[in-house]
Amino acid sequence: MPQTHDTPPRDLQPGEADLDELVASPHHVAVDAEIAADIDQSAAQIISALSEQGRTVAIAESLTGGMVAASLVAIAGASAVLRGAVVAYATVLKKDILGVDGDLLSAKGPVDPDVAGQMAAGVRRLMGADYGLATTGVAGPGPADGAPAGRVFVAVAGPLVKASEPATDQDFYRSVDNGRITARVLRLDLPGDRAAIRLGSTARVLELLIRVIE
Repeated sequence: MPQTHDTPPRDLQPGEADLDELVASPHHVAVDAEIAADIDQSAAQIISALSEQGRTVAIAESLTGGMVAASLVAIAGASAVLRGAVVAYATVLKKDILGVDGDLLSAKGPVDPDVAGQMAAGVRRLMGADYGLATTGVAGPGPADGAPAGRVFVAVAGPLVKASEPATDQDFYRSVDNGRITARVLRLDLPGDRAAIRLGSTARVLELLIRVIE
């Protein structure tokens, strides 16, 4: 339950949620309470698992605008796991800050699986994390950058990411960081308005990280 003036605060263990923090998180302004609850559960699972493993994560966000990072920060123990995050909303920042190949961006635009993989690798390298996460896509209401609303790519990059499952046209792998590591990328085609697409993207990238680390 949220803390009141009559209830003394207690120390939370890694993976526990501070309910006041959760309510303040950006994903809780969305109307889909079920997906918001899934995000909370995934974030807690990530903080707990990475804490036990002694590993860290960094996040590169575009359309989610900080929502992924906020979902992790809402969980006790995040400081031991989350190295930091970059909201590279402008395409040029994907190149200048995250190191995404400029020719790739010029040829394919920012909504592309290779861009997602390079974003994840770039933020991992930039912040010295074990894993990098990335989100890039179109939240709507209309198409942008040659892609329809709801087209999103999310990625996880790290040395421990393995091509352990057969690739499909929606779940596949990319060699990144000059071939030193692998990125696992999901292509999403999400329904709904901007809030729903951003919320769904956040949920799916957290789920992807869980699949990689467990």
